[in-house]
Amino acid sequence: MTEFDPEKFEEKYVHYFNELQRAYKQAFEYMNERYDSELIHGIDQFVLNESEPLYDGAGEFGIDLPEDPYGRMGIEVDRERFEEVLDTYVDRLEREHRRVFGFED
Repeated sequence: MTEFDPEKFEEKYVHYFNELQRAYKQAFEYMNERYDSELIHGIDQFVLNESEPLYDGAGEFGIDLPEDPYGRMGIEVDRERFEEVLDTYVDRLEREHRRVFGFED
């Protein structure tokens, strides 16, 4: 595990690309095992590919989603179901960031 430096997170793709990639992969695998794979792939390809991980301080991470995530979807899905699964996916991704960067086991 790379020691986390909040200042380096400003240039996260230079300093933490592998860690970010690992967090996204682990979140994807977790979600894909538990939810409809077409929906998870859609969220991954049409929403999260344009998202931005953020470090909020004190070991907490956030995800800046693109505008109108539901409108970006390339598949037909109930909006309420989409929002529920997206919220769960974002929570899982934030947790994976905490874990990968050593803030959580």
